[in-house]
Amino acid sequence: MDDEMLKDFVVEALDLATSVEEHLLTLERHPDDLEILNAVFRAFHTIKGGAGFVNLPAMVSACHLTENLFDALRTGKASVTPLGGASVLGADGSLDWNALYQAVSGGTGEVAPVAAAPVQAAPAEAESSSGHPKSLPSATPTPKPAAAPVQARRATDNQPGNAKEESIRIDAGKLDALLEVAGESVQAANQAAVLLEKLQQFKFEGTAASLMSTLAETLGRASRYSSELQRATLSTRMQPVGRLFQKFPRLVRELAKDLGKDVDLAISGAETEVDRVVVDSLYDPLVHMLRNSLDHGIETDRGAAGKPNKATISLKAWQEASSVMIEIFDDGKGMDPDFLRKKAIGKGLIGEHEAQSHDEALQLVFLPGFSTKEVASSVSGRGVGMDVVKTAVEKHRGTIRIDSTLGVGTRFSIRLPIELSIIPTMLVRTAGAALALPMAVVERVVELPAEFDEVGGAPVLRDQGRPLPVHSLAGVLGYEPGNERVGIVMAVPHPYILSVGAVEGTADLVIKPLTAIQTNGITGTARSAEGELVLVVGLSFLLEGCRSAAKAVAQV
Repeated sequence: MDDEMLKDFVVEALDLATSVEEHLLTLERHPDDLEILNAVFRAFHTIKGGAGFVNLPAMVSACHLTENLFDALRTGKASVTPLGGASVLGADGSLDWNALYQAVSGGTGEVAPVAAAPVQAAPAEAESSSGHPKSLPSATPTPKPAAAPVQARRATDNQPGNAKEESIRIDAGKLDALLEVAGESVQAANQAAVLLEKLQQFKFEGTAASLMSTLAETLGRASRYSSELQRATLSTRMQPVGRLFQKFPRLVRELAKDLGKDVDLAISGAETEVDRVVVDSLYDPLVHMLRNSLDHGIETDRGAAGKPNKATISLKAWQEASSVMIEIFDDGKGMDPDFLRKKAIGKGLIGEHEAQSHDEALQLVFLPGFSTKEVASSVSGRGVGMDVVKTAVEKHRGTIRIDSTLGVGTRFSIRLPIELSIIPTMLVRTAGAALALPMAVVERVVELPAEFDEVGGAPVLRDQGRPLPVHSLAGVLGYEPGNERVGIVMAVPHPYILSVGAVEGTADLVIKPLTAIQTNGITGTARSAEGELVLVVGLSFLLEGCRSAAKAVAQV
């Protein structure tokens, strides 16, 4: 047997098993939903067909038995027993085949396990590690005469020769290499366009003029095709966040049950697409936040707070400009900023006069070692979690914030770039350095006066009727401040003006992260159209009002 075929089958079977798990959770709430029953039937039918193709008879038998059971359900010959969905999902995340039989048939006997079934080691190991079926029942059921023709027809419809292959599996490393080459080709085309513009300042005659015209046309086509190649390559890396979100209903349900709470998870925006690297890296951060919402946020006695017994946690995603927003909101007890501040001071994480505002106090939960739990449990209380969440989000040039109202609930908001490798930027220059600011936080450009009003010794400029603090970009990055007469109004939760020497335009830059060194406020580098090295200022740094760098400069 071809190892690649076996590997492809395992991947497809695990995807289908994940889908089955999601459907069973829904079936628990809506036992009479015919569409869900049909979906589960089709999933097992597809797995059975693939298992037969790669010669896994034990899996074929198990799936055939399950097909018959779900066929009886969807034809009305049997009914789903109450809470069946809960029983068929084992504590370790695997499908409990005996419980599945009981749930859909209402029977009392157990299904005997397969003896000495010749199952290949590779898929068995993969299934075990992924939390999907580990043991398979033997099955020698008598097929229903009415169902046999339908099954035979579907088996024929699923033959490889009857369907056009619409997708192929490609190693992610190859896509990354292709994207890098596409980005470099765009960069080279942009640099060539700049050189051509400089050449066109000279006067050419005769054949030379004709060649220059042809060169300009050719470079125009090359630039257009390289940009299209880059966009097409980027699209191959995009994946819907629903692939990630579908894992969480089970997690919330099981943890809520362990904590003795009644919680419903509402998901929206699952079709929102983001870079696959972001999707893969968000699982642990979202798990941490959901566990925090369940353990810390949702009250045990909601009736005493005048709330319905069933709590709601909403998980939603949407696109906002060049960013993807992911939000988790729970309608629990909310956070007390004074209590958070006292806890942080008691643990020696902050000084007596720090985090005085409501917003600053809420953000204390991101400090390493911070926890409001007196005793650590299996869910939380060890002071590890939210700082890891913040680090993981910022690693991908994202930001995370907390908003909470006591007695109403808590909202975690994550902002991430849709594409990790290319971002729209504003090119600026200050203290002789070429810098790029993410356009996601740029509101507009204003002219700065020679002198400013001051509040508490800090410069302030009134913009559209509101006084905004003015920060020197050169100063907060540790450069020697120069003549900065151009201001950029920053579209952040606490607006301010960033002063720079000059604004040189906008550009979509191919960003390469800094790996060898750590520079406060700088997250990566890029090349401008002229080939000049540009330092990219971090999004989180700008959203925080350049405070982290300002503190570092003040300490030097």
